[in-house]
Amino acid sequence: MAMTLEPTRRDRRRRRRPISIVGILGEIFITAGAVVLLFLGWQLFINDKVVASAQQTEAHELAQSWDRGEGTAAPAPADRPDPGEPPVPAEPGNAEQFATMMIPRFGADYIRPVSEGIGVEDVLNKHGIGHYPGTAMPGAVGNSAYAAHRTGWGASFFDIDKLQIGDSIYMETQDGWYRYVVRSLEFVPATGVGVIEPVPQSPGAAPTDRLLTLTSCNPIYTADERFIVYSVYDTWYPRAGGPPAEIAALVAQGAG
Repeated sequence: MAMTLEPTRRDRRRRRRPISIVGILGEIFITAGAVVLLFLGWQLFINDKVVASAQQTEAHELAQSWDRGEGTAAPAPADRPDPGEPPVPAEPGNAEQFATMMIPRFGADYIRPVSEGIGVEDVLNKHGIGHYPGTAMPGAVGNSAYAAHRTGWGASFFDIDKLQIGDSIYMETQDGWYRYVVRSLEFVPATGVGVIEPVPQSPGAAPTDRLLTLTSCNPIYTADERFIVYSVYDTWYPRAGGPPAEIAALVAQGAG
């Protein structure tokens, strides 16, 4: 019977494949790729949820600060008669928070703070939603325009493509709640600044409507174009009379 001999340690050492520069580089690239994927997962999913939760808390705290003061509007009876002309907030300073935005289509708990300006570092990355300087304030005749990230930094407008004609968008200030109703959607190039004109896409035209416009990047994860949502003013609800029924539970959540 033939006998099979076990290889010696020396034999095993001789049979080891030599380490090459290509192999080392390959392992480095694989490791680096895994790290990048983990970072993207954190940035686009986990971190978005953490930042969004912080922005939601920030918005509730801002609303609570108004509840501790007195609104400028007169109390409204329970049957909600016409509240008259909506009050228009004074123009705030850059990065100053002056409103919250609530969009029921984005979820029953969706509320975000709104700050003046659209600077990436001081507004969009930090607080979520920014108001285009020079555009109308909530309740004013003209076009009140807003921007926010669709991905990253809380992704305040991630679901902008889910909005439908007839959906409500609420702006809350120290005076109360302004309801706007979605009326149209549009895609424009990233350079399409005509959407924030007083009359969108009509430079020089005199406004007669009270509009609210949302802008964000499109397609998702890119900045090739902008997704635009136009909405028109419907009514406002003085703070002393309480919030509209559609967002009453959300407002109560923040007050609790």
